[in-house]
Amino acid sequence: MLRWALIFLVIALIAGIFGFFNIVAAAASVAKVLFFVFIVLFVISLITGRRRSM
Repeated sequence: MLRWALIFLVIALIAGIFGFFNIVAAAASVAKVLFFVFIVLFVISLITGRRRSM
């Protein structure tokens, strides 16, 4: 999941260099969403991992 967020971030940066504003906005928003989903899943896995080890 983090891999996809980084891919869309790179697409947004490359599109920003070339000036494709619609592509920049779309790729940046997808990267943001994927990043926050990844963070939430990471926190959930930390919490559930601690419960199992106890």
